[in-house]
Amino acid sequence: IGKEKFHKSQHWGYCNDVAMLVGEDKPGIGGEPLPGQKLKPKYSVFPEGMGSDAPAWVAFDKQVLSFEAYFEEEVPDKSQELYRIRHCKIYFYLEDDTIQVIEPQVKNSGITQGTIVRRHRIPLPPPHEDQFYTIDHFNINIEVILYARRYKIIDCDQFTKNFLRKMGVRLNPPAGRPDDPYTKERQKILGSMKPLRPYERIDTLKQFLEHNGHVLRFFCVWDDPESMFHDPRELVLHYYLSDDTIDIKEIVPVNSGRDAVPLFLRRDKLPKYAPTGLYQPGTITSRTVLNVFGKLVGNRGRYILDNRKTGAVHQEFYRDSDLKIGAVINVWGRKIMLCDCDEFTKEYYRTKYGIEDFTPVPYKAPPPPKPEKTFPPYTGFGSEEDSLCSCMGLLPKPPQKDFKKFMEKDRSGMESNILRFLAKLDTDSSIDKDRKFIISYFLSDDTISVFEHVQQNTGILGGKFLERGRIKKPGQELFKSEPSEYFKAQNLFVGARVCFHGHNFLLVDADEYTFNYMEKHANEFSVADIGVILKKLKDVAKPRSREIRQMFAATDPEHTKVIEYDPFRNLIFSITDGAFSEHEIMTLGRYYSVRDEYEMDLHFLLAVAQEQLKKNSFENFEQLSAVLIYNDREKCGVLPREMCRTICKSFKLPVADDDLQALLTMFEDDHKQVEYKKFVDGLNWRENQIPAFQTIKAPLKNEDDWSRQPPSLPVKGIKYLPLLDDLFGKEE
Repeated sequence: IGKEKFHKSQHWGYCNDVAMLVGEDKPGIGGEPLPGQKLKPKYSVFPEGMGSDAPAWVAFDKQVLSFEAYFEEEVPDKSQELYRIRHCKIYFYLEDDTIQVIEPQVKNSGITQGTIVRRHRIPLPPPHEDQFYTIDHFNINIEVILYARRYKIIDCDQFTKNFLRKMGVRLNPPAGRPDDPYTKERQKILGSMKPLRPYERIDTLKQFLEHNGHVLRFFCVWDDPESMFHDPRELVLHYYLSDDTIDIKEIVPVNSGRDAVPLFLRRDKLPKYAPTGLYQPGTITSRTVLNVFGKLVGNRGRYILDNRKTGAVHQEFYRDSDLKIGAVINVWGRKIMLCDCDEFTKEYYRTKYGIEDFTPVPYKAPPPPKPEKTFPPYTGFGSEEDSLCSCMGLLPKPPQKDFKKFMEKDRSGMESNILRFLAKLDTDSSIDKDRKFIISYFLSDDTISVFEHVQQNTGILGGKFLERGRIKKPGQELFKSEPSEYFKAQNLFVGARVCFHGHNFLLVDADEYTFNYMEKHANEFSVADIGVILKKLKDVAKPRSREIRQMFAATDPEHTKVIEYDPFRNLIFSITDGAFSEHEIMTLGRYYSVRDEYEMDLHFLLAVAQEQLKKNSFENFEQLSAVLIYNDREKCGVLPREMCRTICKSFKLPVADDDLQALLTMFEDDHKQVEYKKFVDGLNWRENQIPAFQTIKAPLKNEDDWSRQPPSLPVKGIKYLPLLDDLFGKEE
């Protein structure tokens, strides 16, 4: 018999031309099975087309088949039960054919439950113990034997059913779920048993969970008759929805003479009334208990719960339905009126009870108006702000400056935040009327300085005319309580007449930065707001549209559609009868002016940029070039302009943003890409230095030279047709 088993499980084969015994699982030549040989699958075999070509541990990761089963267990040592029915779940893991058996926990079962069989591959019962369970061994309404224990599979979940159907398995109908006879008998006994002590369930958990933290707040008043002056006492009532309790807190006014106590009424249920006075402790209880035998059986009584509550004392307490604005509640003999409530309370009553009227009850006189704080007049010593601070407190403090405005409007790079105007004295004196002044307004602190232009052979020394400082408007009383008014940026514009300490100035021109700043911040300067100017001009000129068109056409006899500034100014001045200031006319002319198109000299821009880099000791050209090369992924030598600008900003390149944009534009190729190597070489003042300001061919655009006479005309030519179209619409 031993030899037959040996020959059955082994056969002869060759390995490296040597005859030897090999296992029966080894196939023949080409992997084909030998005659009479049957190969045993080691794992579950899935049909072609199931899932992807990935391995099972990837394709079926976290996919488990769940079966409901039970097994019978004999109980030989107990007369109450002969066997037990124990329900369990069988999990089959598709990724590695492992099986796990778990029994759900049952309360008070007395049996160690949980994992019955840990997860691993389970062999088949003898005589096939050399094989393992696969997916083909599972179905509904069958029995499986796991380590000599017979499990009856009665059902499975929906995922398992769908998977087995896709595998081609014909599912059996589900089997019935038998009950454990002993467990069923115990449930019957427990259902007929009653508790030995009186028991009545009073469930307050639901109310607590729904309304925990929800509090209704009412503002109340109590007219205390025992107080000396019968003044009303202000109270705040809190109603806690979680347990229907109330607490009251008193609002003690300042300097009232009353002691401040934590609570006027501590938190508890508030009874509505007591007809016979106060009840003794223990009179009101939540349950009623009866002594059945009294003292008949010794001294021991038997108490049961009285479901009918015979002789129970019922007392009503205040609920949320009893509280509303205008109601008077009895708080242990004190009549308290509810006068108002908060928004949460209003929303609660609006939602639950549909109440919409929440008119508060006035219960106290309106507070007297606060007396206006008056300050003594200015004494003349120091500044007005400094003198005013000495009236604010016992310890005088220096006046606070607008630090935020100072940081926003202080000089930053090429942004000076200084408005400069050219002015002359408004006088009839033949000596003074030719004097020219430069008025500078500093936006950071609203100060003004005046410099006089030096003119030869006039006998007048130029230079600083007025120290920088804030200037008061004329016509104000010196010694007064109200703060004085000072000149603001909105008071200065071309054509304005201002008086600085008795000197009358007429502003006749401004530099390009001032015009650009005022037009950029048109919401602050109405004289530079083109929308406001056009609206004002349209209101004046609309009734005379045909006449005004003829006036502009007569000014342009050659039909060039462009007129010079002087005739344009005279036309606007005559149309508006002098209602427009010079600045408004300039803004109008600048908006419709002919733009000069000319290309800025590249060498001049590079010279200016190199001068700025040299002054700031910037020498990180190698690092800048390395970062640009690193960002050039395709190594084509060009980068987008915005990327180059961002990289230059990260290096804190001390070049104005407008100049940087112009430089990058000049180094662009035909595809709008910047040749960054030429750009860095042009900025490198160490190796490719350009002699400063030697190759300048044209001055900067619209640059005013304040050392000479400023340009007489703000613009060269004005296109009047777009202006007429904006005013009266396009002519048919």
